[in-house]
Amino acid sequence: MYLVFRCDCGRALYAKEGVATRKCVCGKTLKVKERRIFKNVETAEDAVYVVQQMQEENYGKTGFTTADSIKFHRRF
Repeated sequence: MYLVFRCDCGRALYAKEGVATRKCVCGKTLKVKERRIFKNVETAEDAVYVVQQMQEENYGKTGFTTADSIKFHRRF
């Protein structure tokens, strides 16, 4: 079982049930049992999907872009 929750910075995270702490990319270490749990899912793949959906709700599409699709403006 995996638990899905949010950091104080707003980022959605997941951790395996029974894990005491989880570190966010913002640098904050969170105590999992003190966080509000948004969802419980069975597999890590499901947890990743739920986190992606929560991130898209807050920040829009989250994905990588290839360099050839970005238009660069040259400055001389």
